[in-house]
Amino acid sequence: GFDDDGPAWIGRVRFSKTGRTLYYRDKTLRRIPGGGIQGNHEDTETGEEYWVSGVKRNRAERPSAGTGPVEIDEDAREEYEGLVRKR
Repeated sequence: GFDDDGPAWIGRVRFSKTGRTLYYRDKTLRRIPGGGIQGNHEDTETGEEYWVSGVKRNRAERPSAGTGPVEIDEDAREEYEGLVRKR
C-alpha cells in the first residue's frame, strides 16, 4: 500500500450500473462501505485500498495530509483544465 504521499492520478473512470464499482486503467475498484483504513475503494484482485474522489476546482487533488505531484492522464487533461478554470 501507499501512504498519503504515494502516487496520485487524475483520469477517466467507468462506473458499473450500480455505481459501487469503478474501472480505471487495468484495475477494478469496489467501494468500501463505510470506508477503509486508507481508502474508500479496494482493488477486487489484490485488496489494496485507493482513495477515489471527484475533481476539486481548487486543484487540491490530494487528501490534506498528502504531498507530491499528481499525474494527469493525457486523455483527461483538456477536460480537467477546463473544469478547474471555471473556478
